Amino acid sequence: MRSFAPNGLARAAVRFKPASFAGTFVALMMAALIVSACGILLETGARASVPAERYAKAPVVVAADQYARLVTGSGDSRSESADPLPDTAPVDAALAEKAARVPGAEAAVPDFTFPARQGDGALTGHGWGSHAFTGAALTSGAAPRTGEVVLDAAAARAAKAGVGDTVALETAAGRAGFRVSGLAKDGPGDVLEGATGWFADTQSPALAGHPGKADAIAVLAKDGASPADDAALAAAVKKALAGSGAKVHTGDSRGGVEDRGLGYAKEALTGLGGSFGGIAAVVAVFTASGTVALSVAQRAREFALLRAVGATPRQVRRAVAAEALLVAPLAGLVGCLPGIGLAHWWFGQLDDRGAIPEPVDLHVSWIPLLVAVGMGLLTALTAGWAAGRRPAKTKPGQALTEASVERLRPGVIRTVLGLGAVVGGGFLTVLAARSAGDDAANAALGVVMLFMLAVALLGPLVARLCAALFGLALRAGGAEASLAAANSRTNARRLASAITPIVLAIAFASTLVFMHTSESHVAAEQLRAGVTADHVITHPDGLPAGAADRAARAPGVDAAVGLLDTQVLVPVGSGGDRWLQGSSTQGISGSGAQLAKVQDLDVRSGSLDGVGKGRIAIDRTLATSAKVKVGDKLPMYLPDGTETSPEVVAVYGRGLGLAAVTMDRASLAAHVTSGFETTLLVRGGDAKALAPLGKVADASGYAVERTTDRELNAWANYTMAGVLGGFAAVAAVNTLVMTVLDRRRELGMLRLVGATRRQVMDMLRWEGLLVAVAGTVLGTAIAAATLVPMMRGLTGEGPYVPPLVYGSFAAAAVGLALLAVTLPARAALRDREAQRPKPAGKLRHLP
Repeated sequence: MRSFAPNGLARAAVRFKPASFAGTFVALMMAALIVSACGILLETGARASVPAERYAKAPVVVAADQYARLVTGSGDSRSESADPLPDTAPVDAALAEKAARVPGAEAAVPDFTFPARQGDGALTGHGWGSHAFTGAALTSGAAPRTGEVVLDAAAARAAKAGVGDTVALETAAGRAGFRVSGLAKDGPGDVLEGATGWFADTQSPALAGHPGKADAIAVLAKDGASPADDAALAAAVKKALAGSGAKVHTGDSRGGVEDRGLGYAKEALTGLGGSFGGIAAVVAVFTASGTVALSVAQRAREFALLRAVGATPRQVRRAVAAEALLVAPLAGLVGCLPGIGLAHWWFGQLDDRGAIPEPVDLHVSWIPLLVAVGMGLLTALTAGWAAGRRPAKTKPGQALTEASVERLRPGVIRTVLGLGAVVGGGFLTVLAARSAGDDAANAALGVVMLFMLAVALLGPLVARLCAALFGLALRAGGAEASLAAANSRTNARRLASAITPIVLAIAFASTLVFMHTSESHVAAEQLRAGVTADHVITHPDGLPAGAADRAARAPGVDAAVGLLDTQVLVPVGSGGDRWLQGSSTQGISGSGAQLAKVQDLDVRSGSLDGVGKGRIAIDRTLATSAKVKVGDKLPMYLPDGTETSPEVVAVYGRGLGLAAVTMDRASLAAHVTSGFETTLLVRGGDAKALAPLGKVADASGYAVERTTDRELNAWANYTMAGVLGGFAAVAAVNTLVMTVLDRRRELGMLRLVGATRRQVMDMLRWEGLLVAVAGTVLGTAIAAATLVPMMRGLTGEGPYVPPLVYGSFAAAAVGLALLAVTLPARAALRDREAQRPKPAGKLRHLP
């Protein structure tokens, strides 16, 4: 490490060459910013927990596994993935008897939570036994028996009922009257639930729609139990229930049982911090290493002079490494501060959209900050070492000669790797075009990464080609444009350093934004074409039981089909590369023939008439991803984790806008927490007659609402595009400023030979325009190579690119490039103004 210690030469270089090191500092600072922000989100997701509230008084909670686990491979290559279930997985209520017999257990209480409807309002139902650990207490009356209910104050006011009255409630078991046996006040464990009702424990499983099942089992310890006794109780319960598949939870793990949002929050945070963070880190390394390499290349004359006066290769390499040690750590530390701010903003956006449970807080520790600083330092050292290899190994007698002339060709290794990246990108483009669903998306991600790597490695060749092509047009623009074209051709490495960040910005921003616009456009079209019902009825708390039958009896109604919307998990992929894909699912209350009257799913093969128990219809994209066809069995996990393999009886084409899986409601209702239908599609009839069932809209109005919801959930793609695109844009501006400031001598020479200030500025503007146009064209080509096969696989159509959005990207690239060359050029010319003698005359001709 001593050889890397900052020496006087490195300190002098930083002191007397501030422009190059300022650019390096900015690049490394931005890299640390984005890496630290993503690292903080990743660590928060890994550490996220929710303190127990409902189960605060129960030291041990027994629940079913709330993850679907998919095992792939075998032997040493065996791996297991876990995905949060779309709904709550119930546990066998009979396990409460075993847990209650464990030494140290006072009682084991099955817990039930289920929705109920009270008139037009909603009510949360529980088993009365839960009062033992939630703290709910009777204020009047008695505990409920079968056919009875205890109401809290809010529910009693809404029902205008007291002890002894009968209230009509709708549950998964249907509509029935319940006698109010008592009134109670909510306990600390029943907070924020709104109106609440408690039912007999013997009747609650049926009312919840899961006979013999419970959401969880709360195991209560005997009075006076110590933390050590609670730990022993948990171990005893775990031993007693071994082999049952149930999980035993203690501490903050109990909070995850009562708040299912924790699993999705952890997945969202680790996905953003891990997956997106990995991509962002690669982009950061690309841009930062390019800036460091540019900084070293700009001082090629200095290193050549050192070699000429006798400096050894080791001394040159040490100088480069020492410069990195002087700049990188400080840049990383400075970048971590706004990185923490970005993580806080990002976390707040997720929280505002309900993706994170309220008790979860952002966790900021030294680990992601150290990783960000270390990554910046490693990037600076590696890039500096690579850029300093040539000046270090050049013979002293040839050093000054080679430093004065730009190399016409990149190194052999760099060229081979770049061509390999081009070939790999082309191969993945073909693979993505032949794939569907997530297979196409995964392959397309490799396309953009490989082509970006190719641009970075073959930058000088690409830049020389761009300069030659665009130079043909520039020759017609006068002396200034001709000089800009000549400069670009002879300084291809400098041009490549400026083009690469713009390519990054355009490619990633276009891919992320237009991926969403394409999906939204196709989904909106499918939704508008797919809903053929005259009326669409919805209700925020779910539709009343039997809503479809009531609607069907209304005058003039030809068909009424209720939809129960949820999600299932389907294994997709092949071989060892398989994963669980969440697929939107609709459970229909009527037959397939009735559904065809209110929905046009665009059936491609099979028939919807066969949809029923054990038989489903699926979207063609899902069929391709899962490699099934009509007549095959499709393995899947129902919302509560139940494994099943129904037969595919139809494949249709409008799953993106409607639902990827269509099955009968009866097969689905027993596997969701709320069995109330979410949507009712009606053909014929009058809207006024249907109004008592819920909010009535026509098909076009319903399509607008669904599209709006999808747009509101698209912020993640736009945010990622903004972060990556903004980072790359800053890197592009930083690089352009570095190149302009490094050209002070060249600009001063132009003024000395007679060029006017305006001519010099016009030349630089033409160069900036060439850089922006070349970067935009290349970035667009990479985005197109990524989006076309991806969208063909996901939607069956080409990408949808809003002209105004793309135009704003191109305009931003041009504007930033012009601004980045104009402002530093003015400063550089002002610095030379005092030293410049009066020019002989205006520059008339440039050979």
